[in-house]
Amino acid sequence: MIADNRFGYMDHARQALGLIATPFHWLADTPVRVGNSLSELLVSRTDLLEENARLREELLLSRQRLLLAESLSVENNRLLALQNASALLEQEVLPAEIINVSPNPYSRRFLISKGSRDGVFVGQAVLEANGLIGQVVQVMPFTSWVLIITDSSHVTPVEVSRNGERALARGSQDDDTELDLEFVLPTQDIEVGDTLISSGMGLVYPKNYPVAEVISVRRSPDQSYATIKARPMARVSSTRHVMLVLDAGNPGYAAVVEEAAAAAGADEESSLAAVDSPN
Repeated sequence: MIADNRFGYMDHARQALGLIATPFHWLADTPVRVGNSLSELLVSRTDLLEENARLREELLLSRQRLLLAESLSVENNRLLALQNASALLEQEVLPAEIINVSPNPYSRRFLISKGSRDGVFVGQAVLEANGLIGQVVQVMPFTSWVLIITDSSHVTPVEVSRNGERALARGSQDDDTELDLEFVLPTQDIEVGDTLISSGMGLVYPKNYPVAEVISVRRSPDQSYATIKARPMARVSSTRHVMLVLDAGNPGYAAVVEEAAAAAGADEESSLAAVDSPN
């Protein structure tokens, strides 16, 4: 042992024995290594599942925010279009929101968020950003029912913007999304693609507001009138915001003006009271 310690006679023997013992050490350590690997695998799988669940929740929230942002953007665009359309009218308008649609399949109506307390009256014209949409037929204190122009009982006096040819547009009985032009002679100059605007006849609707576009014209020698169909400009099935036309000759207009003046007077009085009151 002293000679080996001083001169290293047993180094080669120890290296040989170490080489022989290496497999035994590896086998003896295998259970520990396998256990550690399984533990790391289980921990990693749990972490991945938790992270996956967290990412799913974040994705769901992100989609919800995106959908909300898109809906707000669409609504803002509609309101902007409605404001731009109201600038083309000579009369004052009252904005309203569609809050319900009639479930009756034989009547095309919707409920709006304005009533008699807002100055709404029966017969009042209702417009959408793209075109004429209907007429108020029933008024309640806070809401009103509007008859859509595609209802078969509704008739709208129209004229062709291209040449002034007049006609009556009634809601089609075959298709609740179309209009039929009545009493149009075969000789009248109305063609596919013509834009129909309100003629102002009957003093119900504002003159020259878009109503519909002609989509088909059929003239037959054995018929006294031409068969003409048109599609409304207004987005009847998808719009949410509308305008009610206020006519200075109707009591509803005076009620709205009086209410606005009262509100302005109340605001002025409250402002003066706030100025006069001590801190």
